[in-house]
Amino acid sequence: MPDSTDSSTDSTVHLAEGPRVGIRPYTYADGPEFTTRARESRELHSPWLFPPTTDEAYAAYAGALIEGRGRAGFLVCEREGGDIAGFININNIVEGAFLCGALGYGAFAHAAGRGLMSEGIGLVTRYAFDVLKLHRLEINVQPGNTASIALARRCGYRLEGFSPDFLHIDGAWRDHERWALTAAE
Repeated sequence: MPDSTDSSTDSTVHLAEGPRVGIRPYTYADGPEFTTRARESRELHSPWLFPPTTDEAYAAYAGALIEGRGRAGFLVCEREGGDIAGFININNIVEGAFLCGALGYGAFAHAAGRGLMSEGIGLVTRYAFDVLKLHRLEINVQPGNTASIALARRCGYRLEGFSPDFLHIDGAWRDHERWALTAAE
């Protein structure tokens, strides 16, 4: 998993790059920009996603990705200017015979609808298969989140099924569609 335990990690070094974006690990120093972007994006994210909007919440959130096991976090940054366009996390990474992880992601409002997250998910997917050596990635999306479903489909993920009461979000258990992709695909 990416190593960014040092908050002085060079935030201009990308793990992978596409034509318009690069992906890199979170750092603690990203907190001010991340939380500002999250606050600006509340309307875009509601009711699906609640990224941290305060310094304290960001430190806990990023810390779990930076220092924790079983997860990997990536910021999607515009190559021109370096602005954070969004984020993609691989959660619940299971090693051994399963070699699977679950993607969670969000675009920030200033970058939404520009194709930057499609490029970012492509980069993270390749990184997960080629570097992390995962066999399978899943994306779990609430059925009403049409933008996220369109993004999963655009990135080559296939609909596998429906999981009732799958995740506890915003005070209730929410149904999710399960989208997946394997390394062989």
